[in-house]
Amino acid sequence: MKKAVLILGMALTGLTMCGQQALWGVPMFKAPEVNADRTVTFRFLAPQADTVYIDGDFQSPERPLMTKDEKGLWCYTTPEPLAPELYSYAFNVDGLRMPDPANVYQIRDVATVTNVFLVPGEQADYYRVADVPHGTVSKVWYHSPKIGNDRRMTIYTPAGYETSTRRYPVLYLLHGMGGDENAWSELGRATQILDNMIAAGEVEPMIVVMPNGNVDMQAAPGETPIGFEPPTIALPRTMDGTFEEAFPEIVAFTDSIYRTLPDKANRAIAGLSMGGFHSFQISKEYPQMFDYVGLFSSAFNRGKDSGSPVYSDVDNKLARQFATAPRLYWIGIGKEDFLYKDNQAFTDKLDAAGYPYQYYESPGGHIWRNWRVYLTRFLPQLFKH
Repeated sequence: MKKAVLILGMALTGLTMCGQQALWGVPMFKAPEVNADRTVTFRFLAPQADTVYIDGDFQSPERPLMTKDEKGLWCYTTPEPLAPELYSYAFNVDGLRMPDPANVYQIRDVATVTNVFLVPGEQADYYRVADVPHGTVSKVWYHSPKIGNDRRMTIYTPAGYETSTRRYPVLYLLHGMGGDENAWSELGRATQILDNMIAAGEVEPMIVVMPNGNVDMQAAPGETPIGFEPPTIALPRTMDGTFEEAFPEIVAFTDSIYRTLPDKANRAIAGLSMGGFHSFQISKEYPQMFDYVGLFSSAFNRGKDSGSPVYSDVDNKLARQFATAPRLYWIGIGKEDFLYKDNQAFTDKLDAAGYPYQYYESPGGHIWRNWRVYLTRFLPQLFKH
């Protein structure tokens, strides 16, 4: 472990000289480098390291082992071109996982920080910052009487919102367990997706509200009065019915502050994993509130032991919801997702009752790569009336 810590210190020393402004922290090489043929080259300077692997979401089950030259520079180039996508990775140096000190582009998912890079083209072009009109992303606080505190959410308004008098439909987009109001904009690239798809005419201009679905968390870690608490998925009251009961407060606040079209035909709700569970529950609890529902890798069989009335009488509530004829009920799941069987059981329930829905099955598991794709397939179907 001492050796690994020394290696990390050496790697970081070359990038930042002291606690002052890092004016001279310029990497000696490009890392990672996306080559013209879409192969990707990784580099890491660690002369005293014995082994360096790459932990990433682009490789086969075998972790790529980097090779070291005479100057102590470790290199690895993918043997095949990578498909266009936003990828994440970290290095494993003599058993110690660490981010790439030469790549400042990082994302946090719960308590894990990884570097990212983008291979452009096709689907991945939705995730780029393109030369198109850009919407505005705001961090907005509101008070929840039901929960009893001030809470923060991220709100996207489309390009032109500030200079127009137009009213817009609203999508409420919910994160998964351990996530927060930053998740969809940072990990999900939702703002880039919206900018690009709206500019291309594929998606109707809309307001998107991304609340914090953790009852016992006012805002993202480190951005609340409790300070720098470590992020965790072990939060109480994530699936006890409280968030669902309080959700009309978010809708009322949004309608009171923004130029919305405040009716069912102009509201959608969607979420991933726990956010899919919340979207499922909220949409059936308030069947006159949302005409569009998106369930991405959704949990279904949760919360039964909480005693909340929100999770009771599900079949009758679904019957009332579908009696109102929602325009779109969309379900997406990966074939390797640990919630795959839950989703199959739920679609069997819908089939048995004759309820209409759209179903999309993708490769892969419970991963952001899938959820970004689901969002790009869900958005074009909203508010087309």
